[in-house]
Amino acid sequence: MAAMFKLACVVVACMVVLAPYPADGAISCGTVQYQMAPCLGYLLGGALQPGCCAGVKSLLGSAQTTPDRQAACRCLKGAAGSISGINFANAASLPSKCGVNIPYKISPSTDCTKVK
Repeated sequence: MAAMFKLACVVVACMVVLAPYPADGAISCGTVQYQMAPCLGYLLGGALQPGCCAGVKSLLGSAQTTPDRQAACRCLKGAAGSISGINFANAASLPSKCGVNIPYKISPSTDCTKVK
């Protein structure tokens, strides 16, 4: 029960931190947060949850244009830099574990302007 409470607190903190980030594309950070929320436990070093890959695939399907992909990248980059404890090896393996190709790394050092 305590673990679920901690996870809920991290998700809420992520939403609060990312809410002010503007997105030039049609995808909002709120949408990115919602779709990626099931992955947070995995990104913090836990097990991959069933809803995570569905969220990753949904996000990838939503980001069809360059501005959309860049907006999603900026949201993920902001989250990667603001949530302490992110396991970047897990973040790097997430696309392959979900059977998709994301055109950038989930990292605070990603240059989202180069995402096409």
